[in-house]
Amino acid sequence: MDSLMFEPKIPVAEAETPNPWRGFAPGSWRTTVDLRDFIVKNVRPYGGDGSFLSPASDRTLSLWNKVRDLLKEERAAKGGVLDADTELVSSIVSHAPGYIDRELEVIVGLQTDKPLKRSIMPFGGWRMVKTGLEAYGFKPSPKLDDVFPALRKTHNDGVFDVYTDEMLRCRKSGVITGLPDAYGRGRIIGDYRRLALYGADFLIADKKAQYKSLEVDRIDENTLRLREEITEQIRALRDLVTMAASYGFDVTRPAVNAFEAVQWTYLAYLAAVKEANGAAMSLGRVSSFLDVYIERDLREGRLDEAGAQELIDQFVIKLRMVRFLRTPEYDQLFSGDPTWVTECIGGMALDGRTLVTKGSFRMLHTLQNLGPAPEPNLTVLWSESLPEGFKKFCAETSIKTCSVQYENDDLMRPYWGDDYGIACCVSAMRI
Repeated sequence: MDSLMFEPKIPVAEAETPNPWRGFAPGSWRTTVDLRDFIVKNVRPYGGDGSFLSPASDRTLSLWNKVRDLLKEERAAKGGVLDADTELVSSIVSHAPGYIDRELEVIVGLQTDKPLKRSIMPFGGWRMVKTGLEAYGFKPSPKLDDVFPALRKTHNDGVFDVYTDEMLRCRKSGVITGLPDAYGRGRIIGDYRRLALYGADFLIADKKAQYKSLEVDRIDENTLRLREEITEQIRALRDLVTMAASYGFDVTRPAVNAFEAVQWTYLAYLAAVKEANGAAMSLGRVSSFLDVYIERDLREGRLDEAGAQELIDQFVIKLRMVRFLRTPEYDQLFSGDPTWVTECIGGMALDGRTLVTKGSFRMLHTLQNLGPAPEPNLTVLWSESLPEGFKKFCAETSIKTCSVQYENDDLMRPYWGDDYGIACCVSAMRI
């Protein structure tokens, strides 16, 4: 039986939209983009155990079985690449909506028009894209092969323009590895929670205000670059609105319930992985943020615990399906086709409270409901002060699944604060 107590496939009509911030404690987050302030004001720490958790719903298990069949096909394909787009340069709005099984999906959205179909992102380097396609039995569009390298300078073109002869010799001989032409995509964490809390209209208005503030008497190179980058950010937010609308969602406004909070957050992340092939595309720190919405829906009777777990299970299914087209050399260096969709769980607040919530348990519980997996890279921010019930649950989950990473929150929190994330597997940064 379906466990959700609302219909997730139909967005709430505007005339019926309730106040998205109803029941939330006020703070500076209401007037400025400040996710940390929202979380510390509204999070509900949980000190109990995992006895409240629900198993996967029938709908989720049916969907997951379909995905597992696709994963088997992928593993059997040449080089582990099931399909690749050879025509379209990927962007936020490049592809038509994609689905696995629309009748079974609660959280929707794929990088391309088909599950596990890899997109091409040639702005980093056309040769890398072409090499990647050909290595797995695909040929790039002849038109694209002729036009793109002739008309567009890529990141790698710029890197080779500035290499010295000595650098090139060291590169060729292997004296130096990890140079920016092969490993220049970086470790990226966007604050994907912002779309759910504020909606795109609020975020665009905030960016416009930042842009306006840079109208100064003396404009230097840094100011010009920042104005250009803010303009690109505004365009990206507008593209995100367009992409979300193709799936039937109006993300110009904030999320009004837990379903929308999860869906909006995922769409924001999806926009990033449709446009950026980062060495690591980390998720950030969303579990306890989403728990604020889930707890409100539970109090209002909009959702039950089975429905709450279904939202997180289906969210994680989508995260497990993120794919990038990479060269065989990359796969030799980083085996297992990693994407490092790192989600940070738990930790402590600067005021001494734990940031462990029931949402922390739900996210880890996906490893039992769906089985172990390397992605998303579930990372517990460990502290001696974490609740004992959560510590035991983490230990039990680690023993059963061998799929949990641990980082020292007591060591990092004094420097990074209490709203940081892990990029890739070890690199901390404030979100």
